[in-house]
Amino acid sequence: MKQLLIETRAFEYAERSFKEWLDVLGYAPSTVYGLPNHIREFFYYLEQNGITKMNAIDVHVIKEYHDHLKLRSNNRQGGALSNAYLNKHLQALYKFTDYLRQSGKMTLPSLNIPLEPKDINVIEVLTRDDITELYKATNFNGEYPRLAPLIARDKAILTIFYGCGLRRNEGYHLNVNDINFDRRIVHVRKGKAYKERFVPFSKQSSQYLQEYLYDARPLLVKGLNDAFFINHRGNRMSGQGMAVRLKLLQHRSNDIYLQQKNVRLHVLRHSIATHLLENGMSLESISKFLGHSSLESTQVYTHLVESLDRQ
Repeated sequence: MKQLLIETRAFEYAERSFKEWLDVLGYAPSTVYGLPNHIREFFYYLEQNGITKMNAIDVHVIKEYHDHLKLRSNNRQGGALSNAYLNKHLQALYKFTDYLRQSGKMTLPSLNIPLEPKDINVIEVLTRDDITELYKATNFNGEYPRLAPLIARDKAILTIFYGCGLRRNEGYHLNVNDINFDRRIVHVRKGKAYKERFVPFSKQSSQYLQEYLYDARPLLVKGLNDAFFINHRGNRMSGQGMAVRLKLLQHRSNDIYLQQKNVRLHVLRHSIATHLLENGMSLESISKFLGHSSLESTQVYTHLVESLDRQ
């Protein structure tokens, strides 16, 4: 991870080369960011156990590391690491051995480590500190002016999916005229089951949305396009594109614990619902805010808050 310092030059070179290899092969930006970070944690583990040479890496060592992860606690939430996080590490290890093999650096036998079963019936949420870290990850020092529109768009993405709690498809269909800054509301026209609703947003959210809409969006859009979120080609940004930007923010953060979490657009929605409930908002109001068809769908957050309070 970014906070873990490795001292072995060979490990630093291998991590950098692995990242370049993924980029050249055309992997998604989130993968190019994420997998090398997991390999950095692997290298850190090796150094802590006295291993500082690449040729000392073998299947046995990798399996020992995987067993170590399965026993390691989640430093922020307590308990074990999630199966999803373990599988991300395993994906990185498999891909790293592919890189070693295809680059001719070394040939390792197949790892033959099975994936963990998917976690089911688990609602994942981020803490308020996590949200703060994601917003911090949008900060840049101005050295690359061409990134300014993308940074403003990233803040708007966080604002729509966390601050307003929209679903992925709702954010995708959002148009410019759906946002009323005078009344500070978002008009969700294509909600689940075609249900419309009006979602309020804060003054701070209004600032982020206006900075994107008036300063950044004109630099991205091409021709006549009503879409609120615009991609690098000047067209409506896809839900997958927004999800990738969120993952990039997660990997840019310097918070090692945030990097252990399964950060997705829908997790932002779960998070704002949980935080509103913790702040004392009624279930009825949260249900309207989220566009739930029944109060039963919202009541799950009551149990979630209760479980968080017990941790």
